[in-house]
Amino acid sequence: MGAEIKCKARFGGQASEGRALLETSEIIFRGDFRLKIPFKEIRKISASKSELRIQFSKGEVVFVLGAAAEKWMEKILHPKTVIEKIGVREGAKAVVLGLEDENFLKQLRQRATYSDSLGRECELIFFGTESAGDLKRVPSLAKALAPAGALWIIYPKGVAMIREIDVLGAGRKAGLKDIKVVGFSATHTALKFVIPVSER
Repeated sequence: MGAEIKCKARFGGQASEGRALLETSEIIFRGDFRLKIPFKEIRKISASKSELRIQFSKGEVVFVLGAAAEKWMEKILHPKTVIEKIGVREGAKAVVLGLEDENFLKQLRQRATYSDSLGRECELIFFGTESAGDLKRVPSLAKALAPAGALWIIYPKGVAMIREIDVLGAGRKAGLKDIKVVGFSATHTALKFVIPVSER
């Protein structure tokens, strides 16, 4: 989940109050009109006073964001990598299951070592799912975690086969606590689960 702010937007002769959402790779605006601006389509961006001005493939839009204008510009120009958002420490040992995102795996290799076999007391587990049926594995993954370990469940956005509530339910049923959500990619979300402190 990205940063969200109530604001005014001007685009194509229209002006509207609404909500702007800064995601991993796009900006979304929902008001009297709707916009989705992928970062890759941005041709020019500037921030002055309270306004963020963006020229992209469909024209120019101005977001009146107040003090957040410059911060949003910096985040768009210099987005954090998935590894930075997840917080993988240098030299960490990870297990990767059901996940074939080459961009993520390349970033992970630069910071940590990983395997595709589940051992005992795992420090980090990245589990890729595509449907609610895949979540049957969550109890066994929870048992494999080290006391201070973390299980990240990565699932597709906006599909009927698996919803956030399914992922949350599977983690909680396995005795885990959900503590963080990040935009994993343009198509996937990642939810972080840990063993509650009282049960470590």
